[in-house]
Amino acid sequence: MTREEIIKKFRKLNLWEREGERAPHKPLLVLYAIGKLLRGEDRLGYADIEEDLRNLLKEFGPWRTNHRPQYPFWRLRKEKDKIWEIPDAHKIREYQRKNGKSTGDARIEDLRRYGVGGFPEPIAYQLQKDPRLAFEVVQNLLDSHFPFSYYEDILQAVDLPIPLPISRSRLPNFRENVLKAYNYRCAVCGFDVKLRHQPVALEASHIKWHRAGGPDTEVNGLALCSLHHKLFDRGVFTLSTQLEVLVSEYANGSVGFDDWLMKFHNEKIHFPQRSTYRPHENFTEWHLKEVFKGPYRERT
Repeated sequence: MTREEIIKKFRKLNLWEREGERAPHKPLLVLYAIGKLLRGEDRLGYADIEEDLRNLLKEFGPWRTNHRPQYPFWRLRKEKDKIWEIPDAHKIREYQRKNGKSTGDARIEDLRRYGVGGFPEPIAYQLQKDPRLAFEVVQNLLDSHFPFSYYEDILQAVDLPIPLPISRSRLPNFRENVLKAYNYRCAVCGFDVKLRHQPVALEASHIKWHRAGGPDTEVNGLALCSLHHKLFDRGVFTLSTQLEVLVSEYANGSVGFDDWLMKFHNEKIHFPQRSTYRPHENFTEWHLKEVFKGPYRERT
């Protein structure tokens, strides 16, 4: 299998899709498995890594009451992906619907007992032999499925020390338009430090991520300082329909927690200079459902 064929296979992961909902299960498993592979582990027992996968989904997936790490481990071996194999798959039963047809999902007890999986040998060999290929696959997965602010945290979580620079895609017009719309200050805290005439640590954040189909327009953007950009992308806070800051019940801390987060809970953001630039409800609702680690704290 050639290098180009492997890159193409990982680029074309078959992801579940429904009305903008995030499904990062397969990309997270692949990143986790590449990290293990580069450390010499080419076969992974589902029972051994189940909790790790669940924690990755909790941390970097959308808020859900129940995370299902078994889905990617079993589904990656299907015909459309063909980048994963489970040698004892024939021993693993699938759940049945009332009409007797398979749901396509493995029985958990069988997966825990027989589920040992990994990349097919030709793919595993190439990834181990050619670190630059592995790094390119990792780069493509991050670029395709996560915002830039997630990169470092994900790489640390899957123990992937990437020696090559991971660069964000450049959207100069979007950044400039959003910062100008918000008068070059953070929409949450008002931070507006400049070095001579250039804003420092002030960024344009997509409300609905660009990777999820969010447009590069002012109504899908917020000017945020680096800190609040990170907190927003990680789901520590979101926006209400009235554009109030809502902080997650799961957020906590000591130094800086009150001054940089709770101080703004239930407070409206600094509005952009034109009402036509205000965040669109469709995008804030997406963020609430797909990024925010809710529920949010009570209004005071």
